[in-house]
Order: sequence, then C-alpha cells, then structure tokens
Amino acid sequence: MVACRQSLGFAAILAASMIGAAPAEAERIIPSISRHRVQVTSSFDGTQIVLFAAIDREAGAPPRNYDIVVTVFGPKQTVVTRRKARVLGIWANVASRTFINVPTFISVLTNKPIDGIVKPEVARRLQIGLENIVLPQQIGPDIADTVRDDPFRVNFVKLQVEQKLYSELNNGVTFVSPIVFRADIQLPAVAPIGSYEVDVKLLADGNMITRVNTAFELVKFGFEQRVADAARNHGVFYGLATVLMAFVTGWLASVVFRRD
Repeated sequence: MVACRQSLGFAAILAASMIGAAPAEAERIIPSISRHRVQVTSSFDGTQIVLFAAIDREAGAPPRNYDIVVTVFGPKQTVVTRRKARVLGIWANVASRTFINVPTFISVLTNKPIDGIVKPEVARRLQIGLENIVLPQQIGPDIADTVRDDPFRVNFVKLQVEQKLYSELNNGVTFVSPIVFRADIQLPAVAPIGSYEVDVKLLADGNMITRVNTAFELVKFGFEQRVADAARNHGVFYGLATVLMAFVTGWLASVVFRRD
C-alpha cells in the first residue's frame, strides 16, 4: 500500500515537471514562399521572392500587437578585405582582414524600425539587424566577431550594402491582417548562386515568441549551367576547348584585320 502511494506520488511529480518543462506555444508561424527555386540565365537582372505567412494562435489566446523580423541569408563564403594607404607616395595594401564563412547576402526586413521592436541588448542577443549579425573574422590565431565600430567590419558591411548584397528595410514587412503578413525579398542581379535561408521571428512586447525557417535557391540554367557543369566535371577538356577557342578567335581576328 505504501509502495503504491509512493508510485502514485512519483508519477504525479513527474507529470507536473513534464508539464512545466514543455509548455504549449500560444502562437506559431505558418510560412509560404512564392518560389523555392529561381533559375538564373545570362539575362538575369534580379527578381523578387514573396513570403506570405500566417500567425496560428491557440484558441483563447489573448490578442497581441505582433512584430516581425525576416532575415534572409545567402550562401556563405570566406572573404579577404584589404586597407590601402599611401606609402612613399604610392597606394599600397597595408593591412587585411579575413571574414570566415560569412553570408554573401543578407536582407533584414521588419514591419517597423528595430529600436521600436526590441531593446538594443535583445537585438544583439537575437542578432536582429545588420550591426548585430555575427560576422566571424580571423584575428591572429583566433576567429571571432569584433566590436561594431571596427573599421574593417564597418567598411566590409558598407561595401556589401553598396553592391546591394546587404540591406535593411524597416518597412519590408506588411501586415495584411492582424495575423497575416507578407515580405518582399529583393534579389539583385549580382545575387550569388546557391541556397538561401529565410529566418522569420515573431515578437511581441519586445520579446521573441517563436521563429521558423524556410528556404529557396538560385540555380544556373541553360547555356551557363552547361558551361559550369563542363568546367566542373570535365576540367581537362574544358581547358583544352578554351585554349582552342582563344586560338581560333585570335587567328580570325588576324585574318579580318590584316593589312594588305
């Protein structure tokens, strides 16, 4: 009898701890993206991907004023940046910094300015906004991010913004209804080929409620894809064909422009 009561007591404590450890979410995001695959040809001049999403609220959940942060990350790449200065009257590279495995494309879309959504310390913790996204760098023997006003970091982000590869738009998310929203993801003509991750954060009262990820990819198509496949899968023949084409082009040019 005592053993039975002890078993029942243990079961009750276990059930209570499980309930406390895994509370049900009151909201979740249901995303839908207009295209999961974008074909890139020689005439590609950029495109737009539309993200639609709905907030699924638990029955009886109190209404809240929601905020949305959509962050799009492109393929990652290691990039070396250099700083030039005059040395004896000649411009030369005097310092460099290697950014390790950083996104080649970042687009941050929100429904209002970030400082109106979360406090600065929360934005840093959740990596909301260009200045808060971690960009690992090789600094001596270590790999880490730097302070936000580090000259190399500032100039790297500035160059990416100028090329339209990094962007931040505080009216990039539009609420169609209190629980339905859309975000227009603009991809420039120079957008890198590869997989893109779309991170969607749902916030309210300065705190993140939940998040969800979706994705799309840019792929080469047509003649460009065949050339790329040939270079990758048949390197020797591709090299020989390139040399032969250059030889023939040079010979034709000499014939056409030969002076009598």
